[in-house]
Amino acid sequence: MENYSKLIDKKPFVTVGAAADSLNIPCYVVGGYVRDLFLHRHSKDIDFLCVGPDSGIAVAQNVAAAMGHGARVNVFRTYGTAQVARRGMELEFVAARKESYRSESRNPIVEAGTLEDDISRRDFTINAMALSVNRDSFGELVDMFGGIEDLHARIIRTPLDPDVTFSDDPLRMMRAVRFATQLNFEIHPVTLAAIARNAERIKIITAERIATELNKIMSSARPSIGWQLLATTGLLKRILPELDAMRGVQVIHGRGHKDNFEHTMLVLDRVAEASDNLWLRWGALLHDIAKPVTKKWIDGTGWTFHNHNFIGAKMVKQIFRRMKLPLGEPMKYVQKIVELHMRPIALVEDTVTDSAIRRLMTDAGDDLEDLMTLCRADITSRNQEKVRNHLANFAMVMQKMADVEARDHVRNFQPPVSGDEIMSTFGLPPSQPVGDIKKAIKEAVLEGVIPNEYEAARAFMIEFAAGIGLSPVK
Repeated sequence: MENYSKLIDKKPFVTVGAAADSLNIPCYVVGGYVRDLFLHRHSKDIDFLCVGPDSGIAVAQNVAAAMGHGARVNVFRTYGTAQVARRGMELEFVAARKESYRSESRNPIVEAGTLEDDISRRDFTINAMALSVNRDSFGELVDMFGGIEDLHARIIRTPLDPDVTFSDDPLRMMRAVRFATQLNFEIHPVTLAAIARNAERIKIITAERIATELNKIMSSARPSIGWQLLATTGLLKRILPELDAMRGVQVIHGRGHKDNFEHTMLVLDRVAEASDNLWLRWGALLHDIAKPVTKKWIDGTGWTFHNHNFIGAKMVKQIFRRMKLPLGEPMKYVQKIVELHMRPIALVEDTVTDSAIRRLMTDAGDDLEDLMTLCRADITSRNQEKVRNHLANFAMVMQKMADVEARDHVRNFQPPVSGDEIMSTFGLPPSQPVGDIKKAIKEAVLEGVIPNEYEAARAFMIEFAAGIGLSPVK
């Protein structure tokens, strides 16, 4: 048995080992922490497996006592687990167990088990390794299912029959896709085929748990890996059917449109290269989500997707609500990004007015840079000359925006005259005329009728108010 004591020759592991030895309890560091040790990835939380009934709680209590002042132990007797926290470090302790499942639930029936029982119930071979922390066997690796070999081969594979693994706990299918995406590993063909066979079982998993896995996929370096796997296994049409509907190309009279799913994957990865903003990545994923429902063939014109940006923005709320994604600012941000994503490139023409540029900058506000990041990523084509031309046009748009902002200062625009001043000037309570005056001032600035300055705006206010029968109070 190989020994890897150098990997864990650190105080927390020595302390835990000594606490376990004092109770004659076999103890191992297990799971993702061991995997990440071999992959040289940072992992903050450490999981320990203890063999024997209530052994996890007993070792945790001894560890907290040994660590002394500042160490806190939280005991969860219902689950037979405990957590020790000290100085930002979290140690999790659990007693070895074995599990059995009912077909209608992913919640297992749990009994005390052996080390072998516990290792066997793990989701993937790379997560089914254990390193002993007991003094006499410190650093010895328990690897019953070839986890080390799979790490070297960069393979995701289940320790036991994958059909049983995924039927028992269908969330493991999502985890397989997530690990493949995060680690840039391949899912073993046998395991991948089992995911496809069991995809329907995902219906028993709550939307919240699925959303958690999707956000981890979206936070990876290349999110498209995960979405492609979800598509090929059949999980996607059960999780996000609107995105699955974007796959493929329809041809009429020899003319086909681009595969909107493949295009979206390219755009998503480009945005991920440029930004770690999770919700901008969701905006990239959903920017063309309405193309399947707006797709239309028009003789003499070809394929059209009229208003897919506006309809897509409405679909965002439905998708976020169903998938239990946050309905507050993140959802509104994604809606804005989806709705506005067509507008920047439409500003290329020389005839485009400054007012159109002002309006886009005002509508985008603080999110203008994010919007432009998506729009730049959205320029895709197999024709490199076409791409170069579009990028040159995009650069022109950026310059126009810079020129307008330098002159007019309209980013995050607020009318130079406030609603409170309008009310005090004309002796008005909060009412429709106040809103009408404020809107007229904003339109005048955006249309270039008046400069974005207080004196000009106040003079315009007086003139406009006179036109609707209002005079300043004395």
